[in-house]
Order: sequence, then C-alpha cells, then structure tokens
Amino acid sequence: MKFHKEGYTSLALVLLFAFVINAVANYYDAPLYLKWFLYILSAFLVITILQFFRSPIKRITADEGTVLCPADGKVVVIEETEETEYFHDRRIQVSIFMSPVNVHVNRNPISGIVSYFKYHPGKFLVAWHPKSSTENERTTVVVKNQRNVEVLFRQIAGAMARRIVWYVNENDVVKQGEEFGFIKFGSRVDVFLPIGTDVTVNIGDKVTGGKTVIARF
Repeated sequence: MKFHKEGYTSLALVLLFAFVINAVANYYDAPLYLKWFLYILSAFLVITILQFFRSPIKRITADEGTVLCPADGKVVVIEETEETEYFHDRRIQVSIFMSPVNVHVNRNPISGIVSYFKYHPGKFLVAWHPKSSTENERTTVVVKNQRNVEVLFRQIAGAMARRIVWYVNENDVVKQGEEFGFIKFGSRVDVFLPIGTDVTVNIGDKVTGGKTVIARF
C-alpha cells in the first residue's frame, strides 16, 4: 500500500489546518475538552485523507481475452444501451459506483492503443443519476486492443467529486491494469463493451480495480 501522488496537496492542507487550530487552542489556553475535540478532529481528518488517497500495489498479468474492472466499488448498471459519443451504436454498459471509502485509482480495463480521448466539463449530479453519464464532468477514453476490439470507458464526477485526473492521451500505448486516472471524492466509471461480450459480474457485486474480471471477449 502506498499514498497516491494526487493526495499530496490535500494532505499538506489538512496537516497545516490541524497544526494551526491546535497551536491557536494551546496559545490561548483553551479548555481541556476543546483541546481534545480538536485533537480528535485533526486525527480524523488526517486518517480520512490517508484512507481516501491510498493506492494498493498490484501485480497484474495482462490477458487479451478479458476486461478488468477499472475501479474499486459496486456494480450499479448492466444494460444494453445506445452509446452516442463515439460508437453511435448499441453497446453493453457496465457501471461501477465508487463511494468515498473506496480506492479511487482508475485502471485500464484492456491493453492497446488509445484511439480516442476527450474531456467534458459539466455538472456535478449525484453519480447514480441517469443523466450523470452525459451531463456531468467526465472523460471518455477508447482503447483498441490487438484483436481490433475497442472498449470505451468513462470517468464521471459525482456530487462530491470536483476534480478528474487523467494520464492518457490519443495514440498512447496503455497496459491492462495500469493507472489511467484518478477521481477525487465519490464518483463512477462506465465501461461500454461490444454486443455479445460475456459479462461476468452482476448488479450489486463489489469489485476491485485491476483484479476483478468484469467481462470476457
């Protein structure tokens, strides 16, 4: 387990805040109950940041025949739907909701070349809202593997998530299971698969990014 680089600023701010409020409380000799409240609050904030930005170290063996889960969380959608941004045809959508307690590292579901990438500014509807996939702040990534199969995956900001980070661009070569991005504070990732793909998870399943196989070609 390591601390993710996206959390350095947040951790520094929380530590500075904790130092200042505790220093002020001690300088003005605040009542003992108030000092203990501030100590507990400071510890809670630091632990929360450390927990949220944790980044498990994973060893992943790439498999061209599988689609790995791009994020930790819970499967909330499995349905056939119209994908209107890139494919403009019917696809199988699998959506994973990440709560604030989940690891928020996003990982490539397949290996290949990034054939499409786009960032969309937008709203901050709750991540499970039906329109969050098309109206919220989001990124869309499409990767084509060696079999010329393309998979689209989309980072979607939630009501609490106010920053999406990505590490890929068009024509990049990416490996299955490696990080492609990070979303801060509660969010969702959608994956769009070709019709006929064998989905291996069910709605309500708890899944792990870079480990759980969500589909097989």
